[in-house]
Amino acid sequence: MNIHLCINDFLDMHLSFQHMKRRGWVVRNIPEPETIAGHMYRMAMLSFLVDNEENLDKVKIMQMALIHDLAECIVGDITPHCGVPPDEKHRLEDEAMEDISKLLGDKGPGILEMFREYEKQESPEAKYVKDLDRLDLIMQAYEYEKRDNALGELEEFFTATTGKIRHPFIKKMASEITETRQALLCDSITAK
Repeated sequence: MNIHLCINDFLDMHLSFQHMKRRGWVVRNIPEPETIAGHMYRMAMLSFLVDNEENLDKVKIMQMALIHDLAECIVGDITPHCGVPPDEKHRLEDEAMEDISKLLGDKGPGILEMFREYEKQESPEAKYVKDLDRLDLIMQAYEYEKRDNALGELEEFFTATTGKIRHPFIKKMASEITETRQALLCDSITAK
């Protein structure tokens, strides 16, 4: 196996993320929605917020944030709108990650293992990244509502995360976003 060709194949697949729009926003007709690459990058940037006092591996969180949606370069962004049962979604994504890991030589098994750890929520880092994923969802929804002058129109994304964020710091950030959004909603209703 020519490792150079395999890495080029991996990079070619990964380049598709730069243009692949996140399906949840596309389905809602959001103009100029974020890409999968943008989402993964922002989650990696959010990982810098991990408090050094916590017993969490910040590097692992950053790496996990960068690979948690990697399978989507093969299977696409499967959302609840797609009608694919969760167990089928996980099977498709796991098979895609197996294929991707084969392209990465001796680095592949570690990436596959980290992906599976995230999917199974087997570690504090995996749980933290899942919470970051939920936080990013509401951050992005709130940004679109403000940008498009459509406060309240993306409520389903806030509802989908209610009560699911567990980490205290991320939960606090999510609460602040939700409270700020609610205040703006109240102000806009009062102004009408």
